[in-house]
Amino acid sequence: MPWAARLHHAIQKRLLWVLLAAYGLSAVAPAPGLAMRAASFGRLAVGGVSLDLSVPALLLGILLFNSSLNLSAPAVRTLLGQPRLVIWGLIANTLLPLAFALLASWSLTAWHNSDEIQNLLVALAIVGSMPIAGSSTAWAQNAEGNVALSMGLIMGSTLTAPLTTPLVLHSVAAVTTGDYAEDLAELAAGQTQLFLLVTIVAPTILGLLVRRGVGAARVARAAPGVKLTNQAVLIALNYSNAALALPQVFASPDADYLALVGAVASALCATAFVAGWQLGRPLRAQPPERVSLLFGLGMNNNGSGLVLASSALADHHRVLLCIVVYNLVQQIAAGVADRFVARRLAQPG
Repeated sequence: MPWAARLHHAIQKRLLWVLLAAYGLSAVAPAPGLAMRAASFGRLAVGGVSLDLSVPALLLGILLFNSSLNLSAPAVRTLLGQPRLVIWGLIANTLLPLAFALLASWSLTAWHNSDEIQNLLVALAIVGSMPIAGSSTAWAQNAEGNVALSMGLIMGSTLTAPLTTPLVLHSVAAVTTGDYAEDLAELAAGQTQLFLLVTIVAPTILGLLVRRGVGAARVARAAPGVKLTNQAVLIALNYSNAALALPQVFASPDADYLALVGAVASALCATAFVAGWQLGRPLRAQPPERVSLLFGLGMNNNGSGLVLASSALADHHRVLLCIVVYNLVQQIAAGVADRFVARRLAQPG
């Protein structure tokens, strides 16, 4: 499928601009995105907990299924073959955004609007509790990183998400107030765990089983089409979820809050990327492994976070706005990190 490969490459080079266009479209023409969100295939009930099988949830499952098709058996064995790097990477990926959110709750107490800070803290909790983004593998591969380690980090964070996500949400709930603390506590309960299992863990495992069943060669032949499908799904998800938040922002712009959100998102992104690179130093990781830790800790699955927030917190459009801004900042930060790695690896010694 050479045409699919060419189209995927062209979109990937301009992905940030494509996402910006999708966000702009959601602000001026949100109706199709809202209609997509309203469509549902019913509800799944397990042990007294139910989950709405919405179109965004289905699209997220497709995204994770397609991404896991690239997880080869050697990559899965990385979880056992490189336990030290994987374990420390997963610990840092859980604790760093949690510590950042707790620090933000203390340092932003002087902000003039406490409700805006509560929205920001909820968004930080959701962003920080999500697994590592599947796209981190592509960034690491382009920067000559250790792809097996990248995939091991993704698998580890995905499979442990039902445990780590409630931990982060409960912890941040302790420093929020009122409805926001209650919302985070509810998110940390069974519905979010069911969401993670159905839309993230199950599609990932299913993708691994399909790869094993059809063989790596067939998966490789279908790869251009799969990657192109992933791009379309990612753009559709961002458009649909942003349709809940951006129309209100454009109708009532709040410049100082947007500046605050941008600054906090940039600070968290920079902290995560720098921590990923520096973590390899005490672990005596080789440059390819440090590259994988860099992108692993720096990139969280914001698509999952947006779907979760938009389904459970649709009435808090500022929370969605924060996640949308963070998603854009993360893409920019990944590009900056890629250039940093290229210059660093080009240095002699």
